[in-house]
Amino acid sequence: MRLAVVGGGSTYTPELVDGIARLREELPVTHLALVDPDAARLERVAGMARRMLAHAGHPARVLATSSLARGAEGADAVLFQLRVGGQAARDVDERLPLRCGCVGQETTGAGGLAKALRTVPVVLELASIVREVAPAAWIVDFTNPVGIVTRALLDAGHRAIGLCNVAIGFQRRFAAWLGADPARVALGHVGLNHLTWERSVTLDGAEVLPELLRAHGPELAASLGLRPGLLARLGAVPSYYLRYFYAHDEVVREQRAKPTRAAEVAEMEARLLELYADPAVVTKPDLLSRRGGAFYSEAAVALVASLLGDRGDTQVVNLRNAGTLPFLPDEAVIEVPAAVTASGAVPLPVPPVEPLYAGLIAHVSAYETLALEAALHGGADRVRDALLAHPLIGQDELAEELTGLLLEAGREHLPWAVG
Repeated sequence: MRLAVVGGGSTYTPELVDGIARLREELPVTHLALVDPDAARLERVAGMARRMLAHAGHPARVLATSSLARGAEGADAVLFQLRVGGQAARDVDERLPLRCGCVGQETTGAGGLAKALRTVPVVLELASIVREVAPAAWIVDFTNPVGIVTRALLDAGHRAIGLCNVAIGFQRRFAAWLGADPARVALGHVGLNHLTWERSVTLDGAEVLPELLRAHGPELAASLGLRPGLLARLGAVPSYYLRYFYAHDEVVREQRAKPTRAAEVAEMEARLLELYADPAVVTKPDLLSRRGGAFYSEAAVALVASLLGDRGDTQVVNLRNAGTLPFLPDEAVIEVPAAVTASGAVPLPVPPVEPLYAGLIAHVSAYETLALEAALHGGADRVRDALLAHPLIGQDELAEELTGLLLEAGREHLPWAVG
């Protein structure tokens, strides 16, 4: 089985390699191609990957290359985990919105739009190369903003599915609290990428969410940065990304008082790359757990294994709405449990979504449509429309100011913004 990773020089990659090494029966990878334009990073990460596989007694060969055509040739699946502009661009995404009193986050609000603008065109260009050299390959997108990028890929006719680690993170946490194998725990996960709620948690088919909230509500709320009373009132568990909506002003105050997450991650990445260069390091470092992306490897391995092995199991993925949420267009991309086979993913039926959630989902989905239009076609007016449509912005003067700031800062990656 041939697997290619676009953005293979990412410090995330050893997390994926660890999953490949541990779950070789599920995903018998024989060739792993790491594709990245940054030769220095790629050399260190590829060396680390080879040592990890050798230490685990895994026979997969690792190819490191800057050529996607070479790396993806004949691939069965291609994972996209790239970051256009690196942590430096992310730092700008997080800082600029704060100047206008808006949350500074790389996937939510103005920062998420900035990332979409420079990412979508690059992803589509890369996907066209994959189509040429591996037309039967599945593209699994882990590149943020996942919902917008996945829709861009699907609209362009690519065999693509979006993936996020939020759902598997909750599943593993709940399973640990229940003292159960994660396979016995299922989530009533609904929404858009980075805008989801767990409305049910079942253990062997029996509902246990009320029990979990009674026993762990305060602990769970603290980890999400929300008040325990909110979770008790909702009777559901919001994604930690909902804090940017439910506690927006508090988040802005906190963000203004400390370094950006991008700055923290850049420091971590420098330390990780030093570790990856050490020939004595043969397993993923503990520091990697602080980098983010917990359980990414398990989620990615499970999804690719189901797509290539026709397993028909249930996984939470990003895919077309196709009538699943009747208040959204069919072509919208949602994040829900789906049956995954060799033919792709089919969303499972979702109980009617309460107005408290449906309203916000519809609002953000409409923004995502406008954001994709701006990313595909450019233009300050399209950018301003997307910002005006976003529930965390939504004011004319604010949208106009942010448009100017984002386009000025993003000129290096937005040819249409120059002039």
